[in-house]
Amino acid sequence: MAPPPRPRPLRKDTTAGAFKNKPILFSETFKASTLVPNIKSVTWSPTGSMVAHSTGINIRAWNPDRPDVKNSTELRENVGKNGAHGSVIERLQFNPRNEGLLASTAADGLVKLWDVRLPGGGTGIVAGGGTAANKGGVTPKAGEHKIGDKGLFLTWHPNGTELLAGRHDDVVMALDIRRSNVAIFDTASASNTTRYDMDTADRTPIKGKGNFNQMTFSNSGREVFATTSEGPVKILDYPSMNVLHTLYAHSSSTYSVQMSPTGNFLAVGGSDSLITLWDTTSWLATHVLTNHTCTVKDLSFSFDGNYLVAGSGTDGQRDGDKGLHIYHVDTGEMVHTVETANAPRDVAWHPLRYAVAYSGDPGGLKLAGAMT
Repeated sequence: MAPPPRPRPLRKDTTAGAFKNKPILFSETFKASTLVPNIKSVTWSPTGSMVAHSTGINIRAWNPDRPDVKNSTELRENVGKNGAHGSVIERLQFNPRNEGLLASTAADGLVKLWDVRLPGGGTGIVAGGGTAANKGGVTPKAGEHKIGDKGLFLTWHPNGTELLAGRHDDVVMALDIRRSNVAIFDTASASNTTRYDMDTADRTPIKGKGNFNQMTFSNSGREVFATTSEGPVKILDYPSMNVLHTLYAHSSSTYSVQMSPTGNFLAVGGSDSLITLWDTTSWLATHVLTNHTCTVKDLSFSFDGNYLVAGSGTDGQRDGDKGLHIYHVDTGEMVHTVETANAPRDVAWHPLRYAVAYSGDPGGLKLAGAMT
């Protein structure tokens, strides 16, 4: 099915109008709640037909047009058992080319793939490449791959067949994910489930000398951008992971890095509460955004690359800067702020609409903006 057409470009002086409606709430409870769920990651499918988030050991995928929990999908490790992972989930991300394929990593040291189209997420769609007994790191159960130490971050290559997974001990693993010719018969849904094979390789840059908080691919997939505990952002060649260039602008740890969909800008957020915007031609910082007072842990560009939002809440969700600030990338102006009860922590623009999903407020995930 073809994705829906994109809306007309949004002028910066009309941004407030696009966010005039009350945000939509995606609540996992049937009754209104004042509790703030500890959502740690938010991601959209490529066409925006689904948005998923993690809370503790759980993953839930939603239809943005039908926010009732009855219409959502909870991903589970086993039928009849709650939880997608055995420990807190750190990151999840939809495959950029496969609408239903979702990857997750957690403190249990596992990377899992899920087919969100199937009941319960279709666990068992992934197997370690070859025979499990002959492959290091492959757990006996299909549907997951053991990367060793606790999982910290993951990011898909733009081609959708490779995945980088970072561990807490600063080892970075590359997972090569290829579609298998063999389908698994899913007894729970009585259907053939697509199977994927995974092979891993160590892609740790500067072994023993780097502390990496996040990595993301460039739009071409030929480079990897890595934030560090020391502050500088490393631009790495892929797949060699050799350092091509280093960006110096933050006085302390950097946490988030994102390239705009147009490829013109790179955004970096750090513990110094600053966001820097880098011109990818000159590699000079064109704007420094200073509206935050707490660590900037998440960044997201709009689909056209014209706007940027940031998450700066803590794990407790109650500290940080209230309000979802929307920046115009070319000018560096803050053009609008969506009112929030707490500091937004995780943020994600819809891939085809001027709408932002964010966590941090009571009740659950929220979606602000225009969905038409």
